Amino acid sequence: MSGPRHTTERRSAPDTVSDVVRWAAFSCVLVPVVLLWYGTSLAGAAGTAFGLAAVTGVCRILLRHSERCATQRGGRHTKGNTPVD
Repeated sequence: MSGPRHTTERRSAPDTVSDVVRWAAFSCVLVPVVLLWYGTSLAGAAGTAFGLAAVTGVCRILLRHSERCATQRGGRHTKGNTPVD
């Protein structure tokens, strides 16, 4: 057995925005199905699906915008924003 391997490869950062949007899209499908299962009207379930899809779309836009701004500014900086005891 050899010791730990040291590689110079840089791992790319995970695309967390896509993960969040993927889960949100899953809930856009799952929630109306559950509502129909429990007896909600088709119109009510469709309205819920539409509302969730709209919120998901807006959140995706805002998350991507935030990502772009953080990239242009060099990421988050906490210097000077620490609480004072």
